[in-house]
Amino acid sequence: MPRGLDHVVHAVRDLDAAADLYRRLGFMVGARNRHSWGTHNRIVQLPGFFIALVTVAEPEKLGTDTFSALFGTFNRVFLQRHEGLSFVMLESADADADAAAFRAAGIGVTEATGYEREGSRPDGTPVKIAFSNAFARDAQAPAIGFAASQQHYPENFWHPEFQQHDNTANAVAGVVLVAENPSDHHIFLSAFSGERELQATSSGITAPTPRGDIRVMDPTSFRDRFGVPAPDISSGARLAAVRFAVRDREALIRALNVGEVAYASHLNAIVVPPEAAIGATLVFESN
Repeated sequence: MPRGLDHVVHAVRDLDAAADLYRRLGFMVGARNRHSWGTHNRIVQLPGFFIALVTVAEPEKLGTDTFSALFGTFNRVFLQRHEGLSFVMLESADADADAAAFRAAGIGVTEATGYEREGSRPDGTPVKIAFSNAFARDAQAPAIGFAASQQHYPENFWHPEFQQHDNTANAVAGVVLVAENPSDHHIFLSAFSGERELQATSSGITAPTPRGDIRVMDPTSFRDRFGVPAPDISSGARLAAVRFAVRDREALIRALNVGEVAYASHLNAIVVPPEAAIGATLVFESN
């Protein structure tokens, strides 16, 4: 079964500074959440998709459990080299089944692993939030984390009140990976996304998922398409960009101007470059 985009992780060293950036981008940003293995996050929600701003705030809590190793320590190591987009997670209807499918395809890391934390409704009422993740690995992309994530109490997580943004972003259009040879990732991406028929072009490959697409582009094509340099891929592929759909381009531009965020218009998209967005390229396209 094809798996749509669920969320990406934007790994940062200063969580409050990242929250301020996303507010200046015109997003509503959630409160700080804490994980038992030492990472903290703040959430930016869109319908069915979110961006998790993540920092390793309490490294002394990192242990040998799955989430410490595959999420906490992974992001700690990532942040030793750079800030930016570190993880892409797809939605899962059954994390146990997805973990088994990943192992059968040779990309699985562990059995599905779950965790819980406290969240809150828009009125502040505390609620239980729980996830199970099936982690995957692309040997040619060691700087990208991959997982399929199942939400056990989605009614406690998704709230339209958290999805009203001044920049009018209302959907994820896709994510973009950069690799020296995009076709080298075809087998992994097909198994990870559950999409058998990937689209191949001169710039790379694309998996069209039920919620947004996953593109793998070569560095030159990435620069030409978005007008910014590709990230360093000397150690393997990188997760470089998130593409958002917006209802009102002028409202987006007003929000960016008020927030004093640097941006450029390129090929009918508004692009916030990585030097302005803490290592990530953020692309806004009219829907």
